[in-house]
Amino acid sequence: MTQTHIFHDLPIPDPPTTARPLDVVILAAGAGTRMRSQLPKMLHEVCGRPMVAWAVKTAHDLGARDIVVVTGHGAAQVEAALARSGVRFARQDQQLGTGHAFLLGAAELRGDADVLVLYGDSPMLSAETLNAMRRLHTREANALTVLTSELPDASGYGRIVRGEGGQVERIVEQKAASPAQLRLTEFNSGVYLMDARAPDLAAHIGNDNAAGEYYLTDLLALYRGQGSRVAAFKIPDPSEVMGANDRVQLAELARLMQRRINERHMRAGVTLRDPATSYIEDTVTIAPDVVIEPGAVLRGHTEIASGTVIGAYSHLTDSRLAANVQVKPHSVLDGAVVGENSDVGPFARLRPGTVLEEGVHVGNFVEVKNSHLASGVKAGHLAYLGDASIGAESNIGAGTITANFDGLGKHRTEIGAGVFVGSNATLIAPLKLGDAAFVAGGSTVSADVPEGAMALGRGVQRNIEGWSLRYWRKLAAAKSEGQLARKLPWLSGWLTRQE
Repeated sequence: MTQTHIFHDLPIPDPPTTARPLDVVILAAGAGTRMRSQLPKMLHEVCGRPMVAWAVKTAHDLGARDIVVVTGHGAAQVEAALARSGVRFARQDQQLGTGHAFLLGAAELRGDADVLVLYGDSPMLSAETLNAMRRLHTREANALTVLTSELPDASGYGRIVRGEGGQVERIVEQKAASPAQLRLTEFNSGVYLMDARAPDLAAHIGNDNAAGEYYLTDLLALYRGQGSRVAAFKIPDPSEVMGANDRVQLAELARLMQRRINERHMRAGVTLRDPATSYIEDTVTIAPDVVIEPGAVLRGHTEIASGTVIGAYSHLTDSRLAANVQVKPHSVLDGAVVGENSDVGPFARLRPGTVLEEGVHVGNFVEVKNSHLASGVKAGHLAYLGDASIGAESNIGAGTITANFDGLGKHRTEIGAGVFVGSNATLIAPLKLGDAAFVAGGSTVSADVPEGAMALGRGVQRNIEGWSLRYWRKLAAAKSEGQLARKLPWLSGWLTRQE
């Protein structure tokens, strides 16, 4: 499965006022067996990015100096997907716990920086939230700050036990909690911001527990053992730290992320007729005063300029649309460029390499591939234009095709300006039609047409008088009169009139 490498430029929140650099360790070694997939868990996508790529993007938005991704299950695939994202990798070949994974990642850091721990399967955590956490961490001179939230039922999470002054005394795991502690609603997200001592302290984490694993939560006790301040940064929305362990949770993450993306566009001046059915990936750029009709899908590096309308159930991928374009319902654009005041569809398909200049009309059931249509070109319906260049103001009739493939290679059709191609023409490439040329409807054209000439490439019509009468009389002789009357009630009257 192909994975995209996308790190889109969005407004980056201002970092907190601190002289200390920030390093980030992203834990992404989990197997994700409940996904029931051959694809590594971290590469399952949420709104156009693999889950782990969201964590990398957040780290970049925070201005992180070093970013280390700890990989394990499907390590080669995860590392390939992030190869161009400006991160380094550490491999956890044995799954010995979060403390062990952090220690492997921290070994790749230069040191002398605050260290933030993130998770590769928690894409909702925003840079805004983490910058607020950094400001608290700096203002209170914390050695360790843990990100927490509250749930009415925090089952499955470690509980936060606070002491005097709101400091965190310890984190109690679910299976080790007392009945009173199980009633606590504040839970540990697993996201930590720590000072530069964290890698050295992590080396002292033990595995004296039932699972024999090294838990990152033990860092809290190690910091407190040195008399350092440990605090919590509690956020109001627990969905920000939501992870995905199966497809149901993955779908819920996608729903939440899509709502966040759609709200961002609407607040920036985009009209979504039905936000609940608009799928827009994070990497899509949309200008104010664009209208998106219900069911539209916008993916990849699609860019849409002001005044454009995207019709219902249209699907756009990696396409650039200029101002005041009309994409009518059920159209598919993939890798296309569409000029100002053009219209596409309904039920049109623009494949990679398609360029429409200003004021081009591509109508219903027209497919265009690797072709350049100059300004004012019209292809109203039922046509295939592949590997072609078409000059300004030319008209392509219904049913016209460019026969561009000879079984071995593709060939181009070059059509000049002001050319009129009649309906049901077949243009056999390689072929050139000069400016102001005409192609008669129904023609098959295999030789170049000079400027201003008309090509007529169809057989001579021959009318055979009386053919129908002989045909139907022969058929009538083989059928009973009742059969014919039932099936073709007009026929008996017509035959009578011919006598």
